[in-house]
Amino acid sequence: MATLGKPLLYGYFRSSCTWRVRIALAFKGIEYDQHIVNLIKDGGQQITDEYKWVNPMQQVPALHIDGVTLNQSLAIIEYLEETPPEPPLLPSDPKKRAQVRMICDNIVSGIQPLQNLHVLQKVGEKKLEWAQHFITRGFQALEKILENTAGRFCVGDQVKIADLCLVPQVTNAERFNLDIAPYPTISRINKSLLQLPAFQVSHPSCQPDTPEELRA
Repeated sequence: MATLGKPLLYGYFRSSCTWRVRIALAFKGIEYDQHIVNLIKDGGQQITDEYKWVNPMQQVPALHIDGVTLNQSLAIIEYLEETPPEPPLLPSDPKKRAQVRMICDNIVSGIQPLQNLHVLQKVGEKKLEWAQHFITRGFQALEKILENTAGRFCVGDQVKIADLCLVPQVTNAERFNLDIAPYPTISRINKSLLQLPAFQVSHPSCQPDTPEELRA
């Protein structure tokens, strides 16, 4: 259960959507408690009636904060951006803000949903081929976009929401045995981000529910 006053994050160590939120919480310096929703155990704890009261979409993450429960990672991150606005995760320049949101949408709408657990369970035997196809298609486009927007990170030289989306998606790609060498900009940014404390403490390899064999 959450300590009084602390946000409560419902999530799963390997969920890329949950990881985005963990990075944002760490980046903003927000302490929180976690309620584990195991997406595999017992056929998936996210599909229980109990969890449906938390998130009617029966997905992770969900965040209970300031008396409200929010779901969908970008909505949660935008709330965290607006409530403690420093350090900022969106640029002040409107064109750069649009670029950040464009990159987020390419990942969050155009890649991740097509290779998430629920979809792959429906695909069946060809799930690896399916996941690789859609990640490759997305990364080919994303590489071109980042060639025009990137500095040290996805948009310029400061961490933004797009970076929170990129790193978990690269980890997914590697988990599906996808070679990311053909995407040098993606690879370079990912390596730089993984050196930062907020990305390290939120990493799936060091969460309360990380299996011992997957711990760093």
